[in-house]
Amino acid sequence: MASLRCFLRSGKNAMAALQRSGFHSSAPAAVQMMVRDALNQAMDEELERDERVFLLGEEVAQYDGAYKVSRGLWKKYGDQRIIDTPISEMGFTGIAVGAAFAGLRPICEFMTFNFSMQAIDQVINSAAKTCYMSAGFQAVPIVFRGPNGSSAGVAAQHSQCFAAWYAHCPGLKVVSPWNSEDAKGLLKAAIRDDNPVVFMENELMYGVPFEMSEEALSKDFVLPIGKAKIERPGNHVTLVSHSRCVGHCLDAAAVLAKEGIECEVINLRSIRPMDTDAIEASVMKTNHLVTVEGGWPQFGVGAEICAKIMEGPAFNYLDAPVTRVTGVDIPMPYAKILEDNSVPQIKDIIFSIKKTLNV
Repeated sequence: MASLRCFLRSGKNAMAALQRSGFHSSAPAAVQMMVRDALNQAMDEELERDERVFLLGEEVAQYDGAYKVSRGLWKKYGDQRIIDTPISEMGFTGIAVGAAFAGLRPICEFMTFNFSMQAIDQVINSAAKTCYMSAGFQAVPIVFRGPNGSSAGVAAQHSQCFAAWYAHCPGLKVVSPWNSEDAKGLLKAAIRDDNPVVFMENELMYGVPFEMSEEALSKDFVLPIGKAKIERPGNHVTLVSHSRCVGHCLDAAAVLAKEGIECEVINLRSIRPMDTDAIEASVMKTNHLVTVEGGWPQFGVGAEICAKIMEGPAFNYLDAPVTRVTGVDIPMPYAKILEDNSVPQIKDIIFSIKKTLNV
């Protein structure tokens, strides 16, 4: 045992000596970045790139943000670019929209999209409709961002997914990232867009680390809005999801792969515009479709996908009806056991896939 320890120690010393001499492994170490840090990096880079960009919202400045997404930005850019607001969504959203009319590029943070209901008149009637009503003369380059959907133990008034609500409205782009690359690339695209973008994050994902490619770490990294991504290829069933539920779909796919069922997992990334072509192409390959979302079932994102498939060429390729996995059609309960049974779980996705495949 002593000789083994000496051997291992000498091996470590030799590797350290090689590294000091300039030797490095050919495989670069993967960079892990939490979603909140990816969002922070995106805003930092865009604030630096364009002096018209600024951030405003509750506690975004001196407190570094309620979820620490804006950590360090106030110290770097000051009161003129990172602005703490009163607890008045109606007020500071109106200020942000007016600033966008005047040629600035505001990032308006809601502490949760549930509170955006206080400002829905500004988001819809002022921001979303102005480009059309001005015959294209008045751009409204604004990003509305913050956590959306269910969190943990915060009950009904903090746990609603508004993806379907906002995606219903012409004039808005609606983005729902899952991992760190989504968060950074799509937020940079949203800030640069001349149209209003509703950027829906998820509170439970902020502290989750993901690998970031060398490309994603670049200041030039921007993802196109309106393009989905196949996170896992498969040929038996298509799973379409967005935000946190993408991870649940991947976990379910990993379980089913052990049983010989290969799921193709599509990360929507963008709710409006929706990448219908990617969904149709996958369905034509797998002949089965399951949609997964944390929102309510009625008039939801999954319902829209079902309609698009029914109306398009992929319908003729379906070997079974489309199945939706959604949140339960009730206000979110506070009790944890009820909360867990109110949002999609991995077991629910697996059950629906097997039902769709009749296995």
